[in-house]
Order: sequence, then structure tokens, then C-alpha cells
Amino acid sequence: MSTDYQRAREELGRRLRELRIDSPDGRLTGTDLAQRLGWPQSKVSKLENGRQTPTVEDLRAWAGATGQPAAGDELCARLKGFESQIRSWRRQLAAGHRPVQDSWNTVISNSTIVREWEPSLVPGLLQTADYARHVFQSHSRLQNSPHDAEDAVRARMKRQEWLYRPGKQLYLLVWEGALWARICPPEILVAQMDRLLGVVGMDTVHLGIVPLDAKLGLNPANGFCLLDERLVAVEDWHAELWLDDAETIALYRRVWDTFAESAVFGAEAQQVIARVRRSIKV
Repeated sequence: MSTDYQRAREELGRRLRELRIDSPDGRLTGTDLAQRLGWPQSKVSKLENGRQTPTVEDLRAWAGATGQPAAGDELCARLKGFESQIRSWRRQLAAGHRPVQDSWNTVISNSTIVREWEPSLVPGLLQTADYARHVFQSHSRLQNSPHDAEDAVRARMKRQEWLYRPGKQLYLLVWEGALWARICPPEILVAQMDRLLGVVGMDTVHLGIVPLDAKLGLNPANGFCLLDERLVAVEDWHAELWLDDAETIALYRRVWDTFAESAVFGAEAQQVIARVRRSIKV
């Protein structure tokens, strides 16, 4: 999958390679540059091939080590331009929800550990087909996007196969308020609660519920998804933010850990879900 963010990182990598090759004191090899910088050669390779996001310090060190310190400002400006990639819903949904779901299927498939915080609705990886259908339909109306809910539902259900693959781990935190949200008919919400009750205890799923009366270290705010500590995706009404700089990822991991301290798991989580289920009048 190629995203705007990834393309920008690859462009920066090509510029780094140019600086190395055009070094005033002769054509440097990747190994030569790594030795000068005191880095593993693999880091030089990853940066040049767009597989790792450099820090400002990395870029200035690179410019200096290639004998072109004046290029440091240019490199840092390029980095600033894509550290926060805004993926507008208007552009993403121009062809409907299905392409977005296919894109996410690829991202999730390539991930081993997913951590998610969701304060407003049941997360996609645990949604039933009927619940997901209502989510897609309401967002299509909001965004005035093509109505392809059935195709989008099939793609989202396919993504859930990830939960049954060996070695995968989902660490999911859900605000209890999300369970109460009546975004679909009561009978569909009951079935969704049953789905949640059924996944508690799965080897690959660690479901935590943050009760409404739990003491919180932070306000619930936006939901987000952390993928292998390499990418965080934050969803807002106008766009998704895909962030991959180390400091931001570390910040969101601290946010997730803070909510985890307020969550209940296992039998206690089941009790909260069951309480919500009993309150739904069908």
C-alpha cells in the first residue's frame, strides 16, 4: 500500500541518497556514511528507502556527514511537511467506504500488535455486520459519499480474520459510553453486546472496558489506533491523521496506558457489558 505519507518519506529518502552520492569528498557508500555517523548500516538503508522516518537530528547529522551542512534546513522542512499526514475523508471517500476498508485491511494484516482506544462506538475489529452497516450508512450520509455499505461491510468482516491468525494480539480499550450509544436498532445492539461478551477470553483479544464511574487520568477525547509502535491513526470528523514520528507514537502509547489503568478486564468487563445489554429494550 502506498500512502501520501509513504510517498513523501520515499521522496525524502531519495534526497538523502543524492546527498550521499554527491558528497564533495567523493562518492560515499552506505557503509562509509554509517561509519561516519556511528550508525548501523541498516539505518542508512532504511532511511534511503523510505522504510524509517528520520528525526531532525538524523537529518542534520546526515547533511553534516555528507559535507553539505547547508542542506539540513531543506531536509528538516521536508520532514515537517509530512510528520502529520492529514487524510481527508472527502478525498478518501470519493469512491466510497470500500476502498478505505481495503486500505485498512492491508495495514492491519501487516501488523502484529494493535492497541486501540475507542470512546464513541464499538471498534471495527469487533463489530457485527449489522452494526457496521449502520455505521457506514450514517457516515455516508454525513460525508455525502457513495452508498456502498454492503461492500464496506464485507471488507470489514474480512479484516476480522486477523483476530484468528497465530501471533496476532489486539489490546482494545472501550469507554463504557460507547456501548450505550444507540446508533442502531435495539436488536442489533443486543447482538453486538453478545459479540463482545463472546470475545472476552480469546487468546488474541484483550478487551478492557473503562466504566462510566471509573476514575480517569485523562478525558476520553478522540479514539486512536496504535500499530506495532510504528504508526498511530487518529480519527476526527474531517480526516484521519496518520502519525509515525517516534515522539508522537510514544505520547499516544502513554495515553493508552493511562486509560488502561482505569479499565476492567475479564469477568469484570463481561459484567459491564452484560449490564448494558440488560438495559436495552427490544
